[in-house]
Amino acid sequence: MTDATASVVLELRTAHPDDLDELEELEFDSFDGDRFNRRQLRYLLSRARAVTVVLEDVAGTCAPPQRILAYGTLLLRSNSHRARLYSLCVHPAMRGSGQGRRLLVELERRALEHGASELVLEVRADNRRALGLYRRMGYRTLHWIDDYYSDGCAAWRMSKPLPAPLD
Repeated sequence: MTDATASVVLELRTAHPDDLDELEELEFDSFDGDRFNRRQLRYLLSRARAVTVVLEDVAGTCAPPQRILAYGTLLLRSNSHRARLYSLCVHPAMRGSGQGRRLLVELERRALEHGASELVLEVRADNRRALGLYRRMGYRTLHWIDDYYSDGCAAWRMSKPLPAPLD
């Protein structure tokens, strides 16, 4: 099969500890600062109240050499209706392809599965692409947080009510 006829197969799945190397590489490729380090990623993968979903290039045909092209992590609380989108990371070569939206839809579904009725997040105030995605997906700004990131950049806290599951 040639590159011209190779089909791209991108699948969403729950992350596992074997993904650690690629998640760390994706963080490095995607963010200039405020990256999760290896220890933090390992902790998130092993934490019972966290759910990490990856977007994997199953066929290995996309431009970035790694197979994990995006990931997102939810933090869940016992006895709470709120879930927190702790991280949404899309490889720069995949931005604008609709895969961030696809991943976010899956994370919202997983939050609902865990009993959440609301998803909250913080996003860099200067990240227009992410802000646009969240707004298009129905997130509303709650408030501004000064000096949220290590470089002094502010953040918007955003929230979205999740639809009640159909019986």
